[in-house]
Amino acid sequence: MSEPGVPPLPAAGSPPSLSLFARAAILLRLLAIQGSWNYEILLGNGIAFCMEPVLRRLPGGRRGEAYRAALSRECRYFNAHPYLAAVAVGALARAELDQEPPGKIERFRTALCGPLGSVGDRLVWAGWLPFSSLLALTVFGFGGGPLAVVLTFLGTYNVAHLALRAWGLRVGWNQGLRVAASLGVPLLRASPPHVVRASSLLAGVAIPLSLYRVIGPGRGLLGGVLAAVALGAIVLARAQGRAEGWRIALLLLASVVLYSVIGHG
Repeated sequence: MSEPGVPPLPAAGSPPSLSLFARAAILLRLLAIQGSWNYEILLGNGIAFCMEPVLRRLPGGRRGEAYRAALSRECRYFNAHPYLAAVAVGALARAELDQEPPGKIERFRTALCGPLGSVGDRLVWAGWLPFSSLLALTVFGFGGGPLAVVLTFLGTYNVAHLALRAWGLRVGWNQGLRVAASLGVPLLRASPPHVVRASSLLAGVAIPLSLYRVIGPGRGLLGGVLAAVALGAIVLARAQGRAEGWRIALLLLASVVLYSVIGHG
């Protein structure tokens, strides 16, 4: 017997369906996928938490043995980028509802970790996050106020990562155990270098404009700014290989916002 309000499993040979309610519930839970992160199983609990609305469709519902076994299986160790984990959630949920053999699901879970981690790191942490930060810095350089700078960053960054989660869930659910082919799409494989190039271009525009705005029409701060730039260059050169670019970008953005707030106070 199915859970009340939960669609039954599709008949053999019919295409799988994911109701709007279940899709919305999973997407909402994906925002909290790191809420139970720990050093032992990393995202394991989060993966199971996100899949739970779909697992209710298993025979017996939430009181059934299939539900308990699947939830226990999906709570185990899993490591991936938190945004691209949506691919795993969709694919694993589909595999559980297709009642694939447990051993096959375990091997599939293990195989997903590496690609979803490396691709997500290159696309988001090394690409989109610095790009969003530098775009906000460009807005500051062109005279934008604190609210404009913050909204530019939040809007640019959040629209992309929410779209990435929604895409991942859709692709994972539709492809199931065959989702590996979808990880080679241009969005994931070819876009990181282009985003990095765009970030470099923005850096060349944003940094001079921001320095000009900080210095202003006068030249009293010019010496201090040049000294700070030289010191920053030395620190970055010595921290090469130890400092992560996204942390530096966020620190720079926070400094600009702080200056903007103080300057307009």
